[in-house]
Amino acid sequence: MTGVSVFDMRLLGDCWSSPKMRAVFCEQNRIQKWLDAEAALAKAQAKLGIIPQEAADEIAKKARYECMDMDFIYAEFKKTKHPLVPTVRGLEKACDGGWGEFVHFGVTTQDIIDTGLVLQCKEGMSVIKEVLKDIAKALLKLAKEHKNTAMMGRTLSLQALPITFGHKVAIWLSELNRHFERILELEKRLYVGSIVGAVGTKASLSDKCNEVEKLTLQNLNLAVPDISWQPARDRFIELGFVLGNINATFNKIAHQILILAHNEIDELAEPFGKGQVGSSTMPHKRNPAVSENAVTVSNAFKANLAILSDIERHEHERDGQVWKMEWKLLPEMFLMLSIVLENTLFVLSGLEVKKDKMRANLDTLGGFVLAERVMFALSERYGKQHAHEIVYEAAMEGIESHKTFKQVLLGDKRVSEVLDEKALDSLLDASTYVGYAPKLVDEFLDKIKNSALLS
Repeated sequence: MTGVSVFDMRLLGDCWSSPKMRAVFCEQNRIQKWLDAEAALAKAQAKLGIIPQEAADEIAKKARYECMDMDFIYAEFKKTKHPLVPTVRGLEKACDGGWGEFVHFGVTTQDIIDTGLVLQCKEGMSVIKEVLKDIAKALLKLAKEHKNTAMMGRTLSLQALPITFGHKVAIWLSELNRHFERILELEKRLYVGSIVGAVGTKASLSDKCNEVEKLTLQNLNLAVPDISWQPARDRFIELGFVLGNINATFNKIAHQILILAHNEIDELAEPFGKGQVGSSTMPHKRNPAVSENAVTVSNAFKANLAILSDIERHEHERDGQVWKMEWKLLPEMFLMLSIVLENTLFVLSGLEVKKDKMRANLDTLGGFVLAERVMFALSERYGKQHAHEIVYEAAMEGIESHKTFKQVLLGDKRVSEVLDEKALDSLLDASTYVGYAPKLVDEFLDKIKNSALLS
């Protein structure tokens, strides 16, 4: 039987996650991280004289997935109905000389599973950071190339005032830079392990319990928590919401690319490879399928985020009914975000920016989008409020009578007394009313050139 989830189907897997992230959160790596934690514990306990050095050496030697008898472990799970005990027994079975008796000495299931999940999250975050850096390079390139490329800015879905495409992209990059800073801040709190025993008191870890915890986590390159976090899941909630914040930004970017790719707007187009098919029945279609997939997956991501906040609702010192949700929610969030980022990187790296269409769309409303500019030109004579009334009346007349803005302005003596046709033509050239967008892009890029994101 092949996969039943979109994440492990050969046909759909790459639509819902990246191969790199699947490798991080696959069953083999999950079990390996548990084994890594068990080996680190044994090494620490041997160094402190709690278990024999020979036991630690044998445990560390056999704490590898390939040494596990997975058929035995699966059979043990059916018998025990326990998530970790079968793996502990599998490691014990793999150890020679009876040294397996010292596996999992003094710790509890949640110690190993929590620490293993943190190790997976750390590995998964390194994948995300790598892709974010690549996306940042693509955005930086687009911002530089198109800082002067005029296009229509839109507010509340409608044409508003001209901007430049580089300015739009620079704002995306600014968001991304803040997300990267959030990740770096989060990592200080997230990458901690758990070696505290059944209820967090370290009662089973001997009088050297603090040293056991410290050495074990040093072996795993994790920090030591200030106290047990078994019933305190704020770290994982923070992780989820940082990932969710990143996901929201890329949902927006992909959605905007989809909108600007509409035939009626036609300002952007994602790469379309040779042999790619847009429709099974319409041969002409060049669908923005990659951007669409990014939006699809990022929409699904939000369901996991909505549930995640419940994990903080632990009853007493441990609570499996909410704790176990993490095993599904967090890996899926990493998996989904991974393909959203990969999709966006692909699109941005080969994005077709249609300058001519952007320029043509600036004139879609017949000059009315330059009303603000004309108003300020008239305000030198009439004052701002009176000028606003003049331009408003002209705009309403033109829209209702289907005339161009220039026509109604020239027909208004209050305007023609101040502005002749040549002056109006200059004012109604939308491509010259992008404000300080190019300068603002340059200033922003200079500010972040030494950021961690672009390093």
